Amino acid sequence: MEARPVADAVKASAHADAQALAARGVRPCLAVMLIGDDPASRVYVGNKKRTCEELGLRSLNFELPDSTTQQELLALVRELNAREDVHGILCQLPLPAHLDEREIIEAIDPRKDVDGFHPSNVGHIMIGDYSFAPCTPAGVMELLRFYRIDVAGKRCVVVGRSNIVGKPMAMLLLHAHGTVTICHSRTPDLAGICREADILVAAVGKPRMITADMVKSGAVVIDVGMNRGDGKLCGDVDYDAVFPYASHITPVPGGVGVMTVAMLMRGTVEAAKRLSGLA
Repeated sequence: MEARPVADAVKASAHADAQALAARGVRPCLAVMLIGDDPASRVYVGNKKRTCEELGLRSLNFELPDSTTQQELLALVRELNAREDVHGILCQLPLPAHLDEREIIEAIDPRKDVDGFHPSNVGHIMIGDYSFAPCTPAGVMELLRFYRIDVAGKRCVVVGRSNIVGKPMAMLLLHAHGTVTICHSRTPDLAGICREADILVAAVGKPRMITADMVKSGAVVIDVGMNRGDGKLCGDVDYDAVFPYASHITPVPGGVGVMTVAMLMRGTVEAAKRLSGLA
């Protein structure tokens, strides 16, 4: 299940919409805040900036030192909330330990919360009436649609219960009429539950945790993990071992990760449409 053509289609659509907005005097703008010098976060932020430039979106990067205080970061969020030329605001996680991640996320204007992390947007996901969904789960759903994998009536198992991926992933699958089970570190007989899945989503952050004996023949396997195992990038799924059993499986790298950035671009353009009254 190659993600690149799906991501390219999403980005092409976002680029066309961005051009249409620019013709009407609105250039979609994404503001990204990076605090500290986490190498992985720096790579992610650089990728987002390059993709914005490719698609004709404006990118504002705010790179702040580890010593940034909570009040300084909140002041920047308030400034970006008030700027009419900024349509999307993203705070790259994780934050340094002395900063209150929850307070920062709650300070972002929900209309500009293109990450879909604000409690207001999370609540809208729960009731199925949402403008933004976290980009990774939204990217998984786009993959399923592209490959015409019908979720309705399927047994879906999500391994991982994070607020960023696991929980919203389960809700999006539920809205698509899947029967959903969420598994985590305290789930008994994890392998047995995974073997029941028609659609298995691994989002736990442990290299090659999902092995061949945990996957039933013909299952769709979505690997959200991005880990380093033996010095190489790998997912939460033992790809080579599971591949013969899966009807579809996403690789790492080149899978869900490329969808995340594409969906962020789509979300920023959609936010620009709504905030400018052109939706």
